[in-house]
Amino acid sequence: MNPRAEGTTEDSLLGGRVRLLQPEQGYRAAIDPVLLAAATPALDGEAALELGCGAGAAMLCLAARVPGLRLTGLELQPAAADLARRNVALNGWEDRMSVVEGDLLRPPETLRPNGFDRILANPPFYGAGAHTRSPSPGKAASHGEGEADLAAWIGAALRLLKSKGTLTLIHRADRLDAILALMNGRFGAVTILPLWPKARAEAGRVIVTGRRDARTPARLLPGLVLHGADGRYTAEAEAVLRDGAALQSG
Repeated sequence: MNPRAEGTTEDSLLGGRVRLLQPEQGYRAAIDPVLLAAATPALDGEAALELGCGAGAAMLCLAARVPGLRLTGLELQPAAADLARRNVALNGWEDRMSVVEGDLLRPPETLRPNGFDRILANPPFYGAGAHTRSPSPGKAASHGEGEADLAAWIGAALRLLKSKGTLTLIHRADRLDAILALMNGRFGAVTILPLWPKARAEAGRVIVTGRRDARTPARLLPGLVLHGADGRYTAEAEAVLRDGAALQSG
């Protein structure tokens, strides 16, 4: 399979450790998938699943950081799923990564319930009807909820995780209350990691990690300041975005 697809560009993540084909038009990965991967507390020998993997940016970054991890991506859009497969091949990780096309509301049979140690996801940020939909189908599906709302994403993770397995989400800070309400009683040991665009600014994003069937109380973590006064990434952010450092999430 020729990994280069017409209408794509080849970019890199983690300072060149990850090669990524992306559509020239439509949804293109920014820093969110890199931060999501950095906060996923995966270990060598485990099995991880990314719900809604798109072109595969987050799971590829996670694969680069945890070489002994087995990863699966679930993606609804056929074109994105095909691009994710091409990206797995482009990075030479076909022996431990796979991409499954399907709907998280009706997961393919190959995704066994209670089959994963870690699940990561970057669900659409906006509820149905809560924003102006992009004319690009890829952007529209990535940014706004469709048939699968936030409850469906968290419910799918609950079914597919092993007991004591973890779910890690990156989302808008103003939807934190909804995330915590949906996790309540199903996930414990919840940690909240704020992402501040700059010092003394309100957090725009949060990364939330919960452990299935745990009962440990929630914790608010120190968080990460992304930009300094000069607009450049802080040293802490550079360590994650360029050097592949992990983010504390538990």
